Amino acid sequence: MGLIALILFFVVWGAIVGGLARLALPGPDPMSMGETILIGIGSSIVAGVIGRVLFGGGGGIVLSVLVATGAVYLVRRSRGGGLQAPR
Repeated sequence: MGLIALILFFVVWGAIVGGLARLALPGPDPMSMGETILIGIGSSIVAGVIGRVLFGGGGGIVLSVLVATGAVYLVRRSRGGGLQAPR
């Protein structure tokens, strides 16, 4: 039961972080919910590593959302869109 709870926690955390990152950028975003969750989980891992290296502690939600916002922007750019006009 512990593994299932951990997986559900990661999914919910990824949805929160990814959703906040999508809200931080203006304009509509054509990403699916699965992509949002994966960006949120991956960005939280990267933010944790950055926080550990630079600050000696965890990343926290603010750093996670900042990294996820950058990731959402990079996804938009890779699809040919811009800051306010995603494709």
